[in-house]
Amino acid sequence: MRCWRSLCVVLALMAGRGEAAPGGSTVENEAAAGASTPWKPCGTKAVPLGPALPNVDPESRDLVHGGDLLFFFTGTDDAGGALWASSGTQGEGTFKVRDFPTPPTGMAPTQFTRVGNRVFFAAEDEDHGRELWVSDGTAAGTKMVVDLWPGPNGSFPRSLFEHQGRLYFTAGDENHGRELRVTDGTAEGTVLVADLDPGPEGAEPDLLTRSGDGSLYFIAHFQAIFTALMRLDPVSGTVTELLRVPSEGSILGAPTAVGSRVFFIIGDLHGHSLELMVTSGGPPAKVADVTHVGERVSMGGKLYFTATRAPDGMDLELWRSDGTAKGTRRVKDVRSGAEGSEPASLTVLGRRLFFSADDGVHGNELWVSDGTEAGTQLFKELEHGPRGAWPSELTVLQGNLFFRAETLERGLEPWMSNGTPGGTVPLEELVTGPNGSYPRSFVRSGWDAFFTAEDGTGVRRLWALPLRPDGRCPSPRR
Repeated sequence: MRCWRSLCVVLALMAGRGEAAPGGSTVENEAAAGASTPWKPCGTKAVPLGPALPNVDPESRDLVHGGDLLFFFTGTDDAGGALWASSGTQGEGTFKVRDFPTPPTGMAPTQFTRVGNRVFFAAEDEDHGRELWVSDGTAAGTKMVVDLWPGPNGSFPRSLFEHQGRLYFTAGDENHGRELRVTDGTAEGTVLVADLDPGPEGAEPDLLTRSGDGSLYFIAHFQAIFTALMRLDPVSGTVTELLRVPSEGSILGAPTAVGSRVFFIIGDLHGHSLELMVTSGGPPAKVADVTHVGERVSMGGKLYFTATRAPDGMDLELWRSDGTAKGTRRVKDVRSGAEGSEPASLTVLGRRLFFSADDGVHGNELWVSDGTEAGTQLFKELEHGPRGAWPSELTVLQGNLFFRAETLERGLEPWMSNGTPGGTVPLEELVTGPNGSYPRSFVRSGWDAFFTAEDGTGVRRLWALPLRPDGRCPSPRR
């Protein structure tokens, strides 16, 4: 294993600098204090907020929770746009923070990432190119953090990731190429973590993951020849290379943390099989051979994932692993035969895993699992018959499950669940009839559950459903 120690100097430099903006708002403190107690939606009626949104799906249009404010970008690449913020159904309301004229490269702001009560993102102007920006929700507080590559070329920040109250990101400069950086939100507090591949190309660190012991794992690429799994030690600041494989086989997807262990997938050079690997900070060990792996999520100290060993990649089902070969197995054969139930949208609510799957009888519906074969069951049939409701975008917000599902009568509309079949209900229709509103991007911010959806005219808008601690919903008007 190889180590890079330059971050030790970084940590020493940062020790004397101011901390990032605190995230100690009243609403956020209540959210943290009530994390073990589900909040309750105040009814089922969502209200539209703010301007019309482009009906497209690029990353720049994602909604970002920023403490008491929700941040979002509206506009198009070729016409420019603006950064907006919203306090939802209370407070200041929904307002424009700053205009962003059409950039030279035609790329809108992207990579919105929360650190405390601020949001970092990549944006550009004619003088500086594409660089790292930050916003606290005010026009004066929305500014470029640092001009890493002076002049109009820009450093093109990517892979933005919050870790221990600071922002880690990958960006380039003339001397080091694209390497991992860390910032406290100031130019002087933006420093190089480690020069992993000296020279103008850099290692392009990507797919950052935080483990339970505070370590930061990521993938590095060395001159398109090798791909490596890296670990940043939280105490010493040492960056260690744990495993290096040829880029043709590569490490597939982001590592997944389960407590202090981290699981990842190695591809086969010839495409015949995949290897599920695990590490606790030392040399990785192989857990299982499979032919296909889909989504992965941590629950109860185990890894849950979709996988198959069928040579043709079919028969995709739910699996689990405790980090050993013996403890890695299929949870349940939900759909017997060669097709597989194809579980998707794996989401943890409390001690249960919710997901969509097709058992071949009820169509694609909402399922739940406690990790055992007997405890893996159809949760609720939203559309009776073999057609299924195809639930997707499953998202847990303060102990409540939000998702979208499609029925013949209502079309594709937002739903929510308190974790019981009887408490799984649709929100009031946003578009009456079978056409549906096509909701997406469920996010909790402040005291609201936000999402975007189309209205009755086909225009996509921001919507908010009040979501409050128990007893804090306003009394219904008589």
